[in-house]
Amino acid sequence: MTTNTRDFLVELGTEELPPTQLKKLSDAFTQGIEAGLKEADLSDDIEVISYAAPRRLAVKVTNLAEKQQDRDEVIFGPPANIAFDADGNPTKAALGFAKKSGASVEDLSEENGKLKISRRIAGQATSELLAGIIQTSLEKMPIAKRMRWGSSRTEFVRPVQWLIMLFGNEIVNGEVLGLSAGNTSRGHRFHANKEITISSAADYKQALRDAFVIVDYNERKELIRAQVKAKGEEVGGIAIIDEDLLDEVTGLNEWPTALAGNFDEDFLRVPSEALISSMKEHQKYFHVEDANGQLKPIFITLTNIESKDPKQVIEGNEKVIRPRLADAAFFWDTDRKNTLESRYEKLDTVVWVNKLGTLKAKTDRLEILAGKIATAINADTALAQRAAKLCKTDLLTDMVYEFTDLQGIAGTYYAQGDGEHADVCAAMQEQYMPSFAGDELPATQAGICIALADRIDSLVGLFGLGQIPTGSKDPFALRRASLGVLRILVEKNINIDLGQLIDWGIESTWETEPKAETKATLIEYMLDRFSAWYKDQGIATEVFQAVRALGVTNALDINDRVQAVNLFSSMDEAQALAAANKRVSNILAKNGGESVSAEINASLLSEDAEKVLAQQVAAKQTEVQPLLADAKYKEALASLADLREAVDAFFDNVMVMADDEAVKNNRLALLKQLQGLFIAIADISLLQQS
Repeated sequence: MTTNTRDFLVELGTEELPPTQLKKLSDAFTQGIEAGLKEADLSDDIEVISYAAPRRLAVKVTNLAEKQQDRDEVIFGPPANIAFDADGNPTKAALGFAKKSGASVEDLSEENGKLKISRRIAGQATSELLAGIIQTSLEKMPIAKRMRWGSSRTEFVRPVQWLIMLFGNEIVNGEVLGLSAGNTSRGHRFHANKEITISSAADYKQALRDAFVIVDYNERKELIRAQVKAKGEEVGGIAIIDEDLLDEVTGLNEWPTALAGNFDEDFLRVPSEALISSMKEHQKYFHVEDANGQLKPIFITLTNIESKDPKQVIEGNEKVIRPRLADAAFFWDTDRKNTLESRYEKLDTVVWVNKLGTLKAKTDRLEILAGKIATAINADTALAQRAAKLCKTDLLTDMVYEFTDLQGIAGTYYAQGDGEHADVCAAMQEQYMPSFAGDELPATQAGICIALADRIDSLVGLFGLGQIPTGSKDPFALRRASLGVLRILVEKNINIDLGQLIDWGIESTWETEPKAETKATLIEYMLDRFSAWYKDQGIATEVFQAVRALGVTNALDINDRVQAVNLFSSMDEAQALAAANKRVSNILAKNGGESVSAEINASLLSEDAEKVLAQQVAAKQTEVQPLLADAKYKEALASLADLREAVDAFFDNVMVMADDEAVKNNRLALLKQLQGLFIAIADISLLQQS
């Protein structure tokens, strides 16, 4: 049956929405509508298009059916044998079921021993459902802080000013967030500050464009990108486009226009990161670099209007940025009057975490821990400890107080000014690496030492207090800290056991001693992060679990094993050997497990298949032993893959549980040795696919 369709449009007009949340709000609104249409069985063949601008969220749905399809409904009731008495009269059970279902007794029938009612349910008109779908979508949006306005009890992220709901060219009769639907929108606040009638969903985008509003978020974003890039080239440089800033200015402007301005070259004596941070955070400006990556005294700003006098707009922005950059220069000049070391004692005035002491106490622990790590990796202990002593001192500078994202970066510049060793200077910034997924790792050994020490200290201290991340709550970024430790250990080829690092952390002087279970809990937590890391790399969870089952806690060794098992799992022999190892594991578990002897009596080997397997197991023990000693797990597993035929033949032709007790135990010993070959690398029985 052919169903008539129309396009549907909803636009929610608001006061200016939070620019950094605009895309997230738009996506959530759209997804909520899609979910509502799907639940109402109205999602077939539709296309859903989202729009978002500073003062509006909108969604267009094309090819939406005018009504739901009629559907057949079957309701089952009580057993048929209690529905009628001996004379065929309906009992209370039958009468009650019919009444509850809105039917008569004559409508009842029987299926599989139960009463049932079959009926045709007419589909509702789509226009009757739309307001409810929109309201539900808005209520489910992830808004951390909702607000009320006027005398209304309605809540939303910002006050709502108007509502459009059009189905075809007809206004949907409904109310959302206390507003009745209409067909009137608003244009640009300055260029077209008037009501605009939207005649249909198809006309929406162009009608808004005619009113100086580019309502398509992605179109507006790419327009800004192109304009900023072009302006950079126009002024003889390269505009650096920060994606977060790009998203923010996309959320700030309905009709964006890029303009370039200048600032005093004298400010270039200040570290470029400080100038860039000031321009980005305070003014939402893009910065410009030359071909060598050096900052130019030029900025690019976005205005929400097409000014008749852009020069005046530029001059206004230049006046605004001047005091901002002057502040950065003042902080730079003031901070350099005192060395980082002179700030060390003042760290005792800053509480790091309640019950865990001050930043000075943390710094003192880091000195000791960084020294132990440096010794373990043959790094310069003195440099590592010097870096640890100074690593938090820039937190007391005016520059970092004003621009918190410059922590570490400012420290590097100030350490250079103080004449510190180059590695100590670099370590000031490297202590925070990696700060996000895919970020660079520390390049210097001093940086590696304090990056590890800082994270281990935080993990031990906070886990020791029971501050373990749960769900989406991770206020101290311990997930990121855990992954940072693992990445540094693996990618920098550092052979230190996690247990050893944690022990060193626990041995430190703590205001509140870590709980007894801290080490075990923290290791399990970090191994969970390891598993997630491998999953992100496309390595199956069972591959990691096969290694985790051994209880290995050396991250570098774990990684070597995981990479080997992952390669092995793609081999033709993998599944057969995994299944065989599972079988071996089950047999041994039922016959003593760990107590089963692994000593084989060659004289008790009677079947050809067990003789062959015993010979091959003995040969493989000799072959893989030196490979395992050198952690060449890939080569070892490749060698053990040769056992497949012998293992298959053994299980096909040999009865392990022989009547003769000595023969049975001898065969169990053979399986014990076979298992031992693989378990020295991983429990590959966990690779078996169900």
